[in-house]
Amino acid sequence: MTNSDQVATLTARPPIPALAYLLTGCIAVIGSNSLVLGPIAPAVAASFATSVPAVMIASAAFGLGTSASALFLARYIDRLGARRMLQGALLLLAIALLASAAAPTVTALAAAQFLAGIAAGVAMPAIYASAAAIAPPGRESGTIGVVLTGWTLSMVAGVSLSAVLADLLHWRAVFAAVAVLAALALTGLTLTSLSDVRKSGPAPTPLGALAVPGIVPLLVACGAFMTAFYGVYGYLGDHLHNGLGRPVSANGLAALAYGVGFGMAALLDGAIDRLGARRVMPFAYLLVAVVYVALAASSGSLGLTIAMVAVWGLANHFGLNVLVMRLSALDPARRGTIMGLNSAVTYLAVFVGTTAFGPLYSSFGFAASAMVAALLMLVAASVAAWHSPRPV
Repeated sequence: MTNSDQVATLTARPPIPALAYLLTGCIAVIGSNSLVLGPIAPAVAASFATSVPAVMIASAAFGLGTSASALFLARYIDRLGARRMLQGALLLLAIALLASAAAPTVTALAAAQFLAGIAAGVAMPAIYASAAAIAPPGRESGTIGVVLTGWTLSMVAGVSLSAVLADLLHWRAVFAAVAVLAALALTGLTLTSLSDVRKSGPAPTPLGALAVPGIVPLLVACGAFMTAFYGVYGYLGDHLHNGLGRPVSANGLAALAYGVGFGMAALLDGAIDRLGARRVMPFAYLLVAVVYVALAASSGSLGLTIAMVAVWGLANHFGLNVLVMRLSALDPARRGTIMGLNSAVTYLAVFVGTTAFGPLYSSFGFAASAMVAALLMLVAASVAAWHSPRPV
């Protein structure tokens, strides 16, 4: 073997596992539901003769259901296996989405979304735990980054098309379409060979996982990061529709821009593996804070807002990637439980973000909401810089 061959062998990196792309599709389905209500909220509100903040209570219910499920049910991933838990979650999600499509009242829609949240609270940590488990050494960020591009698919194909569907057909068609996607994801998972590693003994307790060194600061950063995102994203659609006078389908353009930015960031994920997630994390969150300030400054212009939404997606990709990397590396033996805590905090932030930012948005407007989100990101950046006992 020549020297050049030896160098090539040493520098060649293992490929991303094919199963990562299946997990990407699962993320896309869950993301489509969790992100879809904001852009179509004006159409839903008009259908029920109510306000957008009232409709967004359904999004808050989804977040509450997800948070509770992730806290109390995700710990069984470590004992029963991620594949089995993910299959059950996708089935429940499909049923909940059909119930959402048929909901006769806002209250019924909120109840159906609460059920969807219970499914998502198990599915998300199962997906993240599986992604970390199948990642080849040295390709952790790349593998997790591929899985996270499911959020791009949910934005580009799911949320963007949902706004068009709501305009052309009805908002109920949106939930029916996502239900079909959930069924397809379940079928794909059933036909694959995703390993189902199970651990003997009782399932780890969520409170016990809080004792893992370094986890509390990361969960605080997660809470601030996600509260800022959902607080702003939940009312972006109404700002474009009622604030700037654009049709509901224009909200799909914003979702497309966010998704493209989020997806393009995956091309740069290798830098995280080289620099280290712990080093990148505070700067990623500071970048997101700057983006929120720019969103506030550009909120009077559709073009500038769409451009900044694309940058927002890029910055959020890095923020989410480093968060998942650091959490999943804390204790591999309790990875499912830890990622369950992550999802619990994330979707508690959905509830807090949509409910707390509702009065803020109604009273002071979109720009003020973005500025409050920027302050939350300063909190996230501060705790992300907290010393970790592990170099992740």
